Parts: sequence; C-alpha cells; structure tokens
Amino acid sequence: MFSKSKITTPIDADDKTAKQNSPVPATDGASSGNTSSPQTNSRPRTASVSSGPSLISSDLKIIGNMLTEGDLQIEGTIEGDIRANLVTIGESALIRGEVVADELIVNGHVIGRIRALKVRLSASSRVEGDILHKTIAIEAGAEFEGFVNRKDDPINDTVKQNPTTAKPVSSAVITDTKDTKPAAKPGTPDAKS
Repeated sequence: MFSKSKITTPIDADDKTAKQNSPVPATDGASSGNTSSPQTNSRPRTASVSSGPSLISSDLKIIGNMLTEGDLQIEGTIEGDIRANLVTIGESALIRGEVVADELIVNGHVIGRIRALKVRLSASSRVEGDILHKTIAIEAGAEFEGFVNRKDDPINDTVKQNPTTAKPVSSAVITDTKDTKPAAKPGTPDAKS
C-alpha cells in the first residue's frame, strides 16, 4: 500500500553514531550549543503542507491498493483499489479496481466499480463497471457499460450493487460486421445438418 508522507531525515536503525552526533534541536529558540540535554529517539515531525496532487506517470505500473487523503493524478496503470480526495484519471491511464473519491474525473479507462460524490466522464473516457454517485456528468462520446445508481453517501456504501435496483444506462456496442456472414438457411449447401 502506498501513502503520501514527508520524511525529514533518513531512517537508518543501525547507524547509532549518526543519532549520537546529530545536534539536538533547541526548544526555547536559543542556540543548540548546550550538550547536557538528553538525547531522544523521537524524530521531528513536519507540518502537513498542502501540495499539488501525487502523480502516477504514464511509464509507471502499480499492482496494489492506493490510499491518500490528498489528490491523485493518474497517467499510468494501476491494478488495485484507489481511495483519495480528488482523482483525475488521464487519457493514457488504465485502472483495474474500485475507485473511491470525493471527486472523480475520468479521461481514461476504468475497469471496476466507481463510488464518488461527484463523477465526471469526459468524451475520451471508457468505464466498464457500476457507478455509485451523488452527482454525475457524462460528456458526449464517453463510453460507459454498467449500472448507475444515485446515493446520498456513495463513499460509505459498502453494500454490493444489486442489478435489479440499479438504473441501467444504455451503452453503444460496436461490432465489426465485415467478417460476419448471415446464417445459412436449412437445406442449403452451407447449412450443417
């Protein structure tokens, strides 16, 4: 599982001399020249700073679940479930798993269930799976195959989708008709007995 965090110092449990030789941070704003203060094993914590979205580039493939409280922009391939605040799935991205988010923008390919408060399927998107949403926008040209169901709280809905209660969305199925022949009538030379 991946999670977004910030590390201020490298962690090396075997390097005790680095801990002993590292300066102790002053707590009163004075200089840290006082060497009589006891050493502690605790590391300084960094304040959580809001930064841009975490980026999964197009040359990256992740097998496993992803969890973040921040935003996530995906251009690569993920085989696993995703949970984040805002998820943007790029045109080159492929997701195989469930996507749970406050807001989801799909420009690429998702194979799996979607649960989000706001869902937007762009014209380049392709979704194969059910969508549980509070609000949804589907642009002309988007490909969608599955059921769509409005929920007041789709993120915390853990009940499996029941196709009898979901509202089906019509989807276009395009087949190549060049290689197909009409069925032969009984009694003709092409008919098999």
